Amino acid sequence: MKSCEQRADSLSDHNSHHPIVSVLMPCYNSSDTVDGAIDSILRQTMQALEMVIVDDGSDDETPEKLTDWSMKDRRVRVIHQDHAGIVPALNVGLQACRAAFIARMDADDLSDPNRLSKQLGFLEAAPELAGASCLVDVFPPEVVRQGFKVYVDWLNSLVSPEDIHRQMFVESPMAHPSVMIRRAWLERVGGYQDKGWPEDYDLWLRLHLAGARFAKVPQVLLSWREHPGRLTRTDSRYSVENFLRAKSHYLVRGPLRDRGSVIIWGAGQMGGRLSKHLLRDGAPLVAFVDVDPKRVGGQRRGRPVVGPSGLMAIWQQADRPIVLAAVGARGARQLIRAQLKEMGLREGQDWLAAA
Repeated sequence: MKSCEQRADSLSDHNSHHPIVSVLMPCYNSSDTVDGAIDSILRQTMQALEMVIVDDGSDDETPEKLTDWSMKDRRVRVIHQDHAGIVPALNVGLQACRAAFIARMDADDLSDPNRLSKQLGFLEAAPELAGASCLVDVFPPEVVRQGFKVYVDWLNSLVSPEDIHRQMFVESPMAHPSVMIRRAWLERVGGYQDKGWPEDYDLWLRLHLAGARFAKVPQVLLSWREHPGRLTRTDSRYSVENFLRAKSHYLVRGPLRDRGSVIIWGAGQMGGRLSKHLLRDGAPLVAFVDVDPKRVGGQRRGRPVVGPSGLMAIWQQADRPIVLAAVGARGARQLIRAQLKEMGLREGQDWLAAA
C-alpha cells in the first residue's frame, strides 16, 4: 500500500545472504510477545533463513524492539509502514521475501526449533505439495475456551492431503502461522486478498480451487497463543457469517460450478444461513434434508424439506445433483457421513461437508 511511508531496517549485506526460507511475520502493537516469537525463529536448527517483519504502524514499543533485533541479527529485516491492516502488511512483506519457501509466523506465537527444517524436508520430499502445515498446541491453557479446543482437536486430526481436501469447506483446515508454502503457488493465486472475510481461509480456498494440495508434518511444531486481543476474536471478518460468505463464494466457483441441483442437508440455523449466501451467489438450490420431524414436510427459502428417506427420490430426479452437509451440531457430520454412505453417495463426488 503506497500511501504509507515504508522503510526497511538492516538490509545491509543483503546480497551475501541467500535464504532458503523466508519467514513472513506481520505485527501490530505486539511488544508483549514479539521477542519470544522472533527468538523462536532465530533459534531454528535450519539457519539459512530470513525473517521479514512488517510493523503495521504500531504505537507501542514494538518498532523499537524490532529495530533492536534487526541490529543484532542480519537475518531480521524490518519494514515499517503506517497502519493499513493485515492483508496489506502481508503483501508488503511477501514482496520483500526472497526465498522460494515462505513460512508464516505471528508475533504472539512460538515455533519449535525444528519447525522449519522439518517442514522444508517434508516439502522437498513431496514436490506435488503446495505447502506443509503442522500440528499445533494452544496456550496458555487457562484462557483457552472449550469451543476453541474442539476446533484445534479437529484441526490436528487433518494430516493427509486427502483429509485436508475433503474438509476444506467445513472450516479453515490449517492454522495460518503453522504453514510453509511454495512462493510460486502464492504468486500463482495473487497473494493475499481482502474480501471482507478471513484472509487465510480465503487463501486456502483460492489455492484449493487452483488445484493446490497440502499436508501436515504430524508433529506439534507451533504453539498458538490464545488471548482476548486475537484478530479472530476482535475483527468482524472472522465472524461465522463471513466464513459462510467465503464458503458460498468459492463453492459456487468450484464444486457447484457444473451442478444443476444443490441439496442442503440441514434445514436448521447453519443450513439456513449458508443457503442464504448460496442463493445470493446463484446456486441452484432445490431442496433441504432434515431429521427434525417438525421441519420435514415444510419449506425453507421456498424449497421443500424432506427427511433422509426422501433424499434419493429428489436425487434421482435432479439435474447433476450434489448434497452439502451443513449441520453445526457436534457429531452431526459423522452421522450424516454414515447415512449418505449407506445410500451409496460418495464424499467428494456426490456430497461435501460444509459445516
